Amino acid sequence: MTQQTAARPFKVLGIQQIAIGGPSKERLKKLWIDMFGLAVTGNYVSERENVDEDITAMGSGPFKVEVDLMQPLDPAKKPAVNEPPLNHVGLWIDDLPKAVEWLTAQGVRFAPGGIRKGAAGFDITFLHPKANEQFPIAGEGVLIELVQAPQDVIEAYARLA
Repeated sequence: MTQQTAARPFKVLGIQQIAIGGPSKERLKKLWIDMFGLAVTGNYVSERENVDEDITAMGSGPFKVEVDLMQPLDPAKKPAVNEPPLNHVGLWIDDLPKAVEWLTAQGVRFAPGGIRKGAAGFDITFLHPKANEQFPIAGEGVLIELVQAPQDVIEAYARLA
C-alpha cells in the first residue's frame, strides 16, 4: 500500500469509457456493433486530434460505458489514435478540478491541454502515459482520461456504497 501525503479530496467513481483505435473503424464496428450489439450514440471528428470516432455505448443510465471506436483521419500524422489499439481509459471523477490540483501536487504528470470539454460534452483532462523527472507518476504507458461525472452519476455511485 502506498503512503499518501495528503487526504485525497476526490473519488474515482467508475469507468466512463474505453477508446479503441484501428486503421479503419469498419473492422472495429463489425465486432463491437454487429457482434456485441452496442449502439452508435454519436460521432466525433477532429483534425487537431487526427480522429474520426464513432461513440457507442453499453449499459444504461448513470452506469452506461462509452466504447469509442477510432480511426486516424490521416494515418501518416500524429497523434496516431490507433497506436496502441487500446488508446485510453476514461474514469468518472466526482470533482475534476480538485483531482487535478491534488494529483499534480503529488507528482502526477498530465498531458498538455488542461481541463476542457471532451467529445461527449463532459469536462476532461488526460494523465500523461510517461513520467518525467519533474512529474514521476504517470500512466506507465497508458493514456488515462479523467472525466467530470455529472450529478446523476455521482448520486448513482453514492447509492452503491
